[in-house]
Amino acid sequence: MTGYDPRGKANRALLVGVSEYDNTAPPDGVPGDLPAVKHNLNRLAEALRHGGVFAEREITVCRSPDQGTFDQELWKAANEADGVLLLYFAGHGAIPNAGDELFLQMRNARVVAGGHAVFPGAVLFSLAQAMLTASSARRIVVVLDCCFAGNAAWVRQETPDKRRLLLMSVQPNHRIDAGDPDTPTPFTAELVKLLEAGGDVSFRALVDDLRARMSAAGHRTVRGDAWEPESRAEPGMDVLLAVGAGGTGSPPAPDLAPGPDPGPWARDPDPGRARQVGAVLVGWLSGMGAAWRTLIRRRHDSEARKGRGSDGSPGVQAGDTGDENQTRRHPRRTRRLVAGVVMLVLVVSALGIGAYRHLVLTGGPSSCAPALELRVLTDPDLEPTVRAAADAYLTSEANTTGDGCRRSGITVYSAGAADAVTALRKQTRAWQEPHEADTNPQRDVGPQPDVWIPASPADAARAVAGQDTDAVAELEADQTPFAYSPVVLAVPQGIAVDELNDRTGPPLTRMIDNLRARTAGAAVRRPDPEFTDTGLLATIALYGTPGAAGAPDPRRAEDRVAQSGPPAPTAAELLCALPDDDAVDNRTAALVPEFLLKSGVGCDSARRTPRMAQYPSDVPGLEPVYVRVRWQGADRDGTDRDREAEAFREWLTGEGGRVAFARDGFRAATGDRALLDATEVAKGVLRAPSPLTESAGRDAMEASLEEYRGANGPGRVLFLLDSSGSMAGQWEGPSGGPGLLKQSLGGLGDRDEYAVWTVSDAGEDTYDALLSFGPHSRKDAERAIDREAQVRDAEADPLGALRAALDAMEVRDTDDERPGLIVFVTDDEDADRFTGDGFGSLLDIARARGLPVAMVSLQGGGCDAGKPDARISEASGGRCLDADDDLGAALHDEVARTGTGET
Repeated sequence: MTGYDPRGKANRALLVGVSEYDNTAPPDGVPGDLPAVKHNLNRLAEALRHGGVFAEREITVCRSPDQGTFDQELWKAANEADGVLLLYFAGHGAIPNAGDELFLQMRNARVVAGGHAVFPGAVLFSLAQAMLTASSARRIVVVLDCCFAGNAAWVRQETPDKRRLLLMSVQPNHRIDAGDPDTPTPFTAELVKLLEAGGDVSFRALVDDLRARMSAAGHRTVRGDAWEPESRAEPGMDVLLAVGAGGTGSPPAPDLAPGPDPGPWARDPDPGRARQVGAVLVGWLSGMGAAWRTLIRRRHDSEARKGRGSDGSPGVQAGDTGDENQTRRHPRRTRRLVAGVVMLVLVVSALGIGAYRHLVLTGGPSSCAPALELRVLTDPDLEPTVRAAADAYLTSEANTTGDGCRRSGITVYSAGAADAVTALRKQTRAWQEPHEADTNPQRDVGPQPDVWIPASPADAARAVAGQDTDAVAELEADQTPFAYSPVVLAVPQGIAVDELNDRTGPPLTRMIDNLRARTAGAAVRRPDPEFTDTGLLATIALYGTPGAAGAPDPRRAEDRVAQSGPPAPTAAELLCALPDDDAVDNRTAALVPEFLLKSGVGCDSARRTPRMAQYPSDVPGLEPVYVRVRWQGADRDGTDRDREAEAFREWLTGEGGRVAFARDGFRAATGDRALLDATEVAKGVLRAPSPLTESAGRDAMEASLEEYRGANGPGRVLFLLDSSGSMAGQWEGPSGGPGLLKQSLGGLGDRDEYAVWTVSDAGEDTYDALLSFGPHSRKDAERAIDREAQVRDAEADPLGALRAALDAMEVRDTDDERPGLIVFVTDDEDADRFTGDGFGSLLDIARARGLPVAMVSLQGGGCDAGKPDARISEASGGRCLDADDDLGAALHDEVARTGTGET
């Protein structure tokens, strides 16, 4: 046990509680004030004062600070501590999507509704963590009491800080209740009781006792699951937080003797060292890709992970430590971003945080000018590795001047692979200066990149070959990629083959057929071919050469990877989703990049089944390549930008980048494609599989993507729009019922047919046909919706309308085999009609018909387990969406899977 008794050192405890918020009203307010947090601060401060570790002057209570005040207080505490540094936060927590990083919302927090999950006035946890890392403290303890606190554990550090001990009030992707406004929150109440119980209290003992007390009390999360505090700390790492009755004069605990030096984690307090730490920190804060990942990343499928996704995104503000019913319902487009917010963030990172280093760390003037910021766009599956490499570059000698200043900062972000190619090929002018609401790469992809790192050279070739003649972006791709990772069939160990000849050599379709032949119920899943190149490269092998003898029909080929609901967006999310059901995990193979079997994924792996890699002979691998992107009209700093982009390219494609990609399990891009790190080979990976297929071709990727988009179409969609009186407050604007429906029409093409019904009891039937079945131009349909759809002074009969919709679709399905979908947009005001035998009969019919029903609830929590919407979608094999999701983007994508339009 590496214990530490901090008594006698300069300890600091910063207790931050946000009980009052400036912005609580729609459309951009947080869910409400949190009066219980006031009691948290009072009780915890008192417990620490009497705990014998922190003196009165060493405890700072920060009540409802704005973002700037929080930053200043955290810097002050970090600079003053050399023993133990404790940061406690209670307030609203928010995440853009399930699995994303945590935002701590300060007094001035807002939610940018309808944008890309932007939270002005909130502190990204990775930034707070970076500030803590600059401290000289020998132990850093962080305690978070907020919704989604467990997501803080997913922040990846290039060099893990072994001093840090993290205590989170709840597991990832869960909201929690603040409890009685006249008492502390449930978690902090138990925390204080343990600190005041007497005797020596160490971090690890506190964690164990907290878990036991929360379990014994039967506390539940908003979702209804057991409320389970979590912790993260290096094995054996501990620190004393309170002592027994003897106070500061009592002897230290036996295994927490004062004095042991944490060695490599100690900090040199002299000004020179502080200046170096400051320069490194500035690099982290302004360039760290993790800091901006959740601001510019499209996560269109959080609900695909049942049990994690439905509560996991506060688009509207899922970050609520208070009553779930207070949640504001602001549907948002998680893949869309307000460009001004991004640019403001970049300016603050380059200038404002540099001022902290200037004023706080050095204590005087600094000769470091603001560093030039490079924007790096990459494939979603590559993002974690590219971000880690960029973080390493920021603090490297290659990016440091002779006087210790950094040369450049780097923002790493990702977007759907197909979206990135389309934007660079056909939309560069709109990217530079958007004019149309439907075409806005700044919103849909992110800022204009200086560097693009696609997962295949074929992506660059596709973008260059198809560029518009008036393109305003010039692409200059390297001739060769700088790393390689084969796409493997990761088979659960219990059903995997042992013979080497079976693991390498056969084509993908034969491997899948053999797996199913030897294992009843075996399945194969693949990530979304439009969102990441991993899925598209696998699709090339599934479909074979178009037109060649023996090439399967794409619809039949898709049967080999068929699943209920949409595919996972990325390979990492696919591997995260499988362990939700042990039976599924144990019999389902996954098409993923080989490197993930070493680098792992950012979700709980306690129940994940071990997997063996099989290497299909016809699936091209991931081959990241460096592409310089130059924009017309960006001449003012063009020379400097070229110089810094080239410096990053040389480092990334040289030894520096090689180390970062080796750590994550990549292979050499040329020769025999040996593992870059041959000393630590991941379990289930072959050291030298042979043969490894050649690179993907531009035409093969283009053809496979086109065939995938048409494999399930043309389709048939029936839209049901709740038009009862209660919808009046959910009608106007892009996030209202008609607005969401119109946005989704982009997923339908000229050959698809669809109808629109309005649902109310105003007429003789449970619905009125606003548009009859047939192909409709988008403009004509939107005009009809604007002209004829209106709120009725009546209730709705959703049960009867859904029965009628299922019957209508069955009649039309007898004429052809089109894929079909029912979409029901509702505020759930009349959900009480989903009861009794009638509801049971509806669920039975939905199961029997096998026609997906997408329930779209404009209420937060409408898709929680056991709710009618969730039960209907589950029974039909459809998807349930509510205000905690990115409704606009998610519904568009759901419709596009059935139709043949935009994707």
